[in-house]
Amino acid sequence: MKNRETAILRIHCPDQKGIVARVTDFIHQNNGNIVALDQYTNPTEKHFFMRVEWELEEFLLERDDIAAVFGPLLGKPLEMVWDLKFSDKVPRMGIFVSKSSHCLYDLLAHYQAGEWKVEIPVIISNHNNLEEVAAQFNIPFFHIPVNKDNKIEQEKKELEILREHQVDFIVLARYMQILSSDFVANYPNRVINIHHSFLPAFAGAKPYHAAYSRGVKIIGATSHYVTSDLDAGPIIDQDVIRISHHDTVESLIQKGKDIEKIVLSRAVKAHLERKTLVYKNKTIVFV
Repeated sequence: MKNRETAILRIHCPDQKGIVARVTDFIHQNNGNIVALDQYTNPTEKHFFMRVEWELEEFLLERDDIAAVFGPLLGKPLEMVWDLKFSDKVPRMGIFVSKSSHCLYDLLAHYQAGEWKVEIPVIISNHNNLEEVAAQFNIPFFHIPVNKDNKIEQEKKELEILREHQVDFIVLARYMQILSSDFVANYPNRVINIHHSFLPAFAGAKPYHAAYSRGVKIIGATSHYVTSDLDAGPIIDQDVIRISHHDTVESLIQKGKDIEKIVLSRAVKAHLERKTLVYKNKTIVFV
């Protein structure tokens, strides 16, 4: 069965009566069939959020004309911040890695199995340890060593590679470098990171060792959009797993890797399906 081509509209704006009715009426008046709709109102800030998806097959407006009509008709009068995407536009995901392979292998497994509608045109690393992994999946690999003395120059090279390969968003699959604010500004809300949830209590190179020494009872992982504030960007997904006194440092590390893979993949999936919407420093994740 041929996949339906759909339009996906995400909006947020000051809350008021009739927003849902006006948006759905716009779609109905142009002969659109809604296949998904989710909405949320923040009662504290009186702000409205919505994601709506509809079929394009019999829609009266050409896709290139939808934004030009919707903006003046509803977007501007309702003070909306809105984004329109199309399901047949396949996002291009660039992956950044260092030495750890668990998150990379998990992302590539979803990709190879055809579970995600995504293209992976490039893998970039500050080490060459995972070059063979990229070769297994026939993905171009670029080794860009980074240190405090060449960071600005090397990030320019990375950006050139990303532009050359038309990358839409970036996933940091255990990339052990801090991206500069200038770099992140090129991909606002389009850089996804994963880290253990021990920060800041267990910051540093060996958080699992520190957690073990404290006898923690849960460990977890957090995936978020990267901003100029280190590990403080809008959170997309989180999860935890219980541990006990029977666990060793090695088993903590293994369980930590497992939860990191799961959380990062869920975050990437939500982004690919255009189910995330960032407002201030929070992420609304639609079902």
